[in-house]
Amino acid sequence: MGEFGPAGPAGGRRLGWILGLTSTAYFMVALDATVVSTALPRMQADLHVGLTSLQWTLNSYGIAFAAGIITAAALGDRFGRRLIFTIGLALFTVASAACALAPNAPELIAARTVQGLAVAAGPLIGGGVTQGINWHWIFWVNVPIGVAAVALSLRLLPESHGARERLDLTGVGLVTGGVVAIVWALVRANQSGWTSPEIVTTLTAGAVLLVAFVAWENRVSQPMVPLRLFGARAFAIGNATTFLMSGAIFAGAYLVAEEFQFARGYSPVSTGLRLLPFFAMPMVISPLAGALSDKIGRRPVMVTGLTLLSGGFIWVALRGSLTTSWVELTLALLVAGIGISMALPTVPTAVLNAVAPHEMGKASGINYMSQRLGGVFAIAISTAVFAANGHLGTPTSVTDGFKPALAACAGLALLATLSATAITSRTGEPIPEPEPDAHELSIADGAGTQPVRR
Repeated sequence: MGEFGPAGPAGGRRLGWILGLTSTAYFMVALDATVVSTALPRMQADLHVGLTSLQWTLNSYGIAFAAGIITAAALGDRFGRRLIFTIGLALFTVASAACALAPNAPELIAARTVQGLAVAAGPLIGGGVTQGINWHWIFWVNVPIGVAAVALSLRLLPESHGARERLDLTGVGLVTGGVVAIVWALVRANQSGWTSPEIVTTLTAGAVLLVAFVAWENRVSQPMVPLRLFGARAFAIGNATTFLMSGAIFAGAYLVAEEFQFARGYSPVSTGLRLLPFFAMPMVISPLAGALSDKIGRRPVMVTGLTLLSGGFIWVALRGSLTTSWVELTLALLVAGIGISMALPTVPTAVLNAVAPHEMGKASGINYMSQRLGGVFAIAISTAVFAANGHLGTPTSVTDGFKPALAACAGLALLATLSATAITSRTGEPIPEPEPDAHELSIADGAGTQPVRR
């Protein structure tokens, strides 16, 4: 294709920049999702906040990420993927600076929400930065990287567009409102009382909003979540497995990091090191698990991995007393980490194989939304269990809350294991095509039909 074509040196260099810049953005986002966990105790001490505010620094990020990812993809198709990518990267960079400068918990939570629009290294880097400098620098580190990435993206990334679908802003509002209401109720229930007017009203409102979301998605011509995709058994059950599995992983990591620091008094760096077996295993095991699943099928690998995740969490929940050696707990986390490594590459593959190639983009967005929402709900549920059994006052009280809370995470992992057994290895049932858009007409042009918009 010549020097300027995809096969020439210029095309190869451009492809390298595309890969490098998008990987940098993904690394920043993935790192930020985990780096905060080891810094939370120092943040709690500096900002003088309780457990509720701590978990909202995680959940605000997850809710915004989950609600915005599909809408951002649609915006990219309409206005240009480079433009939306660059705007998102710039927002993330500015929000990182706002997090670093936040003088109190409400402003930190607000900045983390904007951010929601390196997993393995996250806890270790977060621990090192928090202990060596202070927790503000886990956010400052994003700023120079983000500024450079924005400038290079504007200069080097090619612009592209996709199908100009309508933006389902009503759907975004309904699902976001429903999730926020239910999570708020779960967070506040132990303090206000499960039968208090506040909790009953908020739970009811959340449920009504989510039902309204499903009804809206079922009638709108271009929904953010096409419900017909769930007609394929592997897609529906695969997303349920993703929700449960991701919830167990995110909440489990959050709880273990807090137990190591609040109860056992480990430094942020020591906590990060002890979490490495949990977070670093996917780098080693996941490629092998993916290759194995190609030979023997995905379901055996998924089920085995999720069983190991459940077993590792049950081990920690039963043996996680203050007298238990950290070596034993690290071994249990290693088992859980191996399990995660086997499930992570196989569950999304099973989901995407259930849809037609032209629908993989939206299917991937839905699966990623399931992942983030699973983390949000699991952190809220496990924190409610923690607050019902313990508190942050003393090492003993922290462990009293930690053990049943991690048992709840193990329960989510067990449910994920059960749902994974129902995922078939084949592609899945055919998914019915969507009904024609009411705003389109087909006219004959001699060679077939051509859609024309009014």
